[in-house]
Amino acid sequence: MPMPHRTFAQVAKRRLTGKEGRERVREVNALLAELPDYRNGPYADLRKWLQAEIEDTRVRANAVHRDSIAVRREGAAQIALVGPPNVGKSSLLQALSEIQIKTGDYPFTTLRPVPALTRIGGVLVQLVEIPGLIGGATDDRGGGRALLGVLRSVDAIVYCCRAGGDPAELATVLDEVAKAGIDKPSILAATRADEADPAVIARLADAFPAMTVLRVSVLDESSLDAFRSAVWELTGLIRVRLRKDGTVDPDPLALEPGATVADVADWVHHDLGASFSGARVWGPSARFDGQRVGREHVVLDGDVVEILP
Repeated sequence: MPMPHRTFAQVAKRRLTGKEGRERVREVNALLAELPDYRNGPYADLRKWLQAEIEDTRVRANAVHRDSIAVRREGAAQIALVGPPNVGKSSLLQALSEIQIKTGDYPFTTLRPVPALTRIGGVLVQLVEIPGLIGGATDDRGGGRALLGVLRSVDAIVYCCRAGGDPAELATVLDEVAKAGIDKPSILAATRADEADPAVIARLADAFPAMTVLRVSVLDESSLDAFRSAVWELTGLIRVRLRKDGTVDPDPLALEPGATVADVADWVHHDLGASFSGARVWGPSARFDGQRVGREHVVLDGDVVEILP
């Protein structure tokens, strides 16, 4: 028996995550070799998607220029880590992912945007460390125009400021981002919080009253968990898990608020989205466990959905 097509699609996406160039093409070819050779139906659709991935990967490789700093989106959302130089953004990114970055206690250790994936509640979210912004960034000081260009396409921003640092440095960054006309959902992460007392955090909160201030330390796992939760809130997405034959998929779907059962079914497969009869729902949107609902039932974060043929 071949692997169910929905499961195969999820496995394929996981195996391709973080791979690019020749490595990605090799992985796609390996997946193609594992696919059943059906001419029609969902497996044929998967084959077409994988074949298109090979061409897309080659196009991207040919289009990359040495001076380009564009960041290819991966995961359910893209969140930027932004702040002045040397505030611990690289250390935070390393603590939240498997990426290895050169770090140092001096400015401009990172010179180009660095993307990394982190898993939050089962969903992959892309964090992008933006090199330190300085005054005059909108006039291209410190290569600021290109860096601000990256910010235009992200979904949200985590502003980073060393807990014991000077709030004026972050105020400069906020001013440059505002001058560039960039307005994204945001929070403020007070980094290296293990080195600061509560009064220092209170000073940051007073300096930036419009933003939620979050204490975070790479040495404190509970603060990193709180950071992940805050980042998830910034995405504005909801998590819904699929149930089939009594088994709940551990990896949730990430959907826009207001998504319906029909959207969930369409994510599984377009044909199913067009033909299914209804669903059973467990979780916040259900009046009781296993409630049978129609196509237009709105799902909520934490729901488990079983699509009925």
